[in-house]
Amino acid sequence: MKANKVLFIGGDMRQIRAVNRIAECGIETAVFGFEDTEGKKLSECVNILYDIRDIYDSYDVIILPLPYTIDGETINISGLKYKINVKDFLSKLSQKSIIFAGKSDKMIMKIAEDYELKIIDYFDREELQILNAIPTAEGAIQIAMEETSFTIHSSKCLVIGNGRIGAILSKMLNGIGADVTVAARKQKDRAKVFSLGMKSISMVELYEKISEFDIIFNTAPNLILDSDMLMKSRRSVLIIDLASKPGGVDFETARKMGIKVIWALSLPGKVAPDTAGDIIGKTILNIIEEVEVKK
Repeated sequence: MKANKVLFIGGDMRQIRAVNRIAECGIETAVFGFEDTEGKKLSECVNILYDIRDIYDSYDVIILPLPYTIDGETINISGLKYKINVKDFLSKLSQKSIIFAGKSDKMIMKIAEDYELKIIDYFDREELQILNAIPTAEGAIQIAMEETSFTIHSSKCLVIGNGRIGAILSKMLNGIGADVTVAARKQKDRAKVFSLGMKSISMVELYEKISEFDIIFNTAPNLILDSDMLMKSRRSVLIIDLASKPGGVDFETARKMGIKVIWALSLPGKVAPDTAGDIIGKTILNIIEEVEVKK
């Protein structure tokens, strides 16, 4: 496949940056659902589509937002007065087009299979995940600064999980003088944390230690801070949950206990949309190049 024509469908301000990056590479680029760009300028060479019927033209690559859907039924396009159903949209596309979708799930994969369409989840790419962890970590620290009456320096911070986000976040917190502890399941992860001069505990130890912390950052994608964990926590603790849906906190129990929880989803697009857009654009270009080689 040679990507001569690329179409972006909706999304947030990250997509504006990504669109411009693709267009700057000499690829014919069009957008739909970007009537309101919130002051962000699209490149002059980008074609803006206003009629949904123009979408079904012969585009080599069609790029859906990140995430591609919010409600599980329609495409994530905030700039339109009407909704576009995912199944209806995909059913009208040419099988020659490749669809890039952020955070693909079983629903879109099943629809694509039914209509013999190729779907690529660009959010699942390793380079995007690693680079996205940086603005996510910065955003989490920004929230912590705004929501506390004390300095992050010298405060006792717990980071649950030592994956991409957890590892970068703990290093940043350590760099600004926080007293950082990382809870991780794997012994090798705890050894890495220790080698960087921070404290580490196992998930088994978490229940006994959780009452020690001023701020808790959760990155684990499953329920960790359940009612038992919350009962052991300080009532004054600030919890910042960075996990995707359904989250890692028993939100209802925390509310009843008066524990402040902030579920910080999609931070890159909120705190650093230009950087996040650059990451998306570069990732898409990488995929296009690889697909061309494989073809």
